[in-house]
Amino acid sequence: MKDWAIHGQEIGNCNCNPGCPCQFSQLPTGGSCEALLTFRIDTGHYGDVKLDGLHAACLYKWPGPVHEGNGQMQMIIDESATAEQRAALEAIMTGEDTVEFGTMFYVFSLMSPTRHETLTADISLDYDADTGIGTARVGDLAQTSVKPIPNIVSGEPHVVKISLPDGFEFAEATMACGSTITQDTAIRLEKNTGTHAHIADLHMTGNGIERAA
Repeated sequence: MKDWAIHGQEIGNCNCNPGCPCQFSQLPTGGSCEALLTFRIDTGHYGDVKLDGLHAACLYKWPGPVHEGNGQMQMIIDESATAEQRAALEAIMTGEDTVEFGTMFYVFSLMSPTRHETLTADISLDYDADTGIGTARVGDLAQTSVKPIPNIVSGEPHVVKISLPDGFEFAEATMACGSTITQDTAIRLEKNTGTHAHIADLHMTGNGIERAA
């Protein structure tokens, strides 16, 4: 198994209510699942291929819960990536060289038998932890905007964090309210307005999620 690791930040948005029932092993809010995950790699490698400073994103869509499969996915790779870096990111994002169920990429790829053509774009990710506001831009193809969950009474930011000691996506993430728009992609997200979003620091290897001692 080829050695790899990525350390960086992720912004994800799906069509469930904020908090996402999947995090609590429950069925998705509306019965189906669609999402855009965008991530920035601060430091990373795949074998001898350096991945520092790259971005990538992936669109997913399932007709039911993720664990029932029959989904589709479309990867979007940083346009600045070399051919070797693109191949490395595609390998990581399709679960290659990864222990069984070790990462979200392994699980989501396994549950997505339909894999659309990989695209390239100028991708960026910006998040201000103080305000809870952020944006993930995937060229002209997609954009996710996140903001704090509003308190149901006052409207003030309602701060929620979820810890997943045995999760396959992150160890801890800040919950948020997000919206995503897509265009000119094989997978179009249609239900992601004011829905679940999360922001997480990613520490991931082929052996799964790295957690603090």
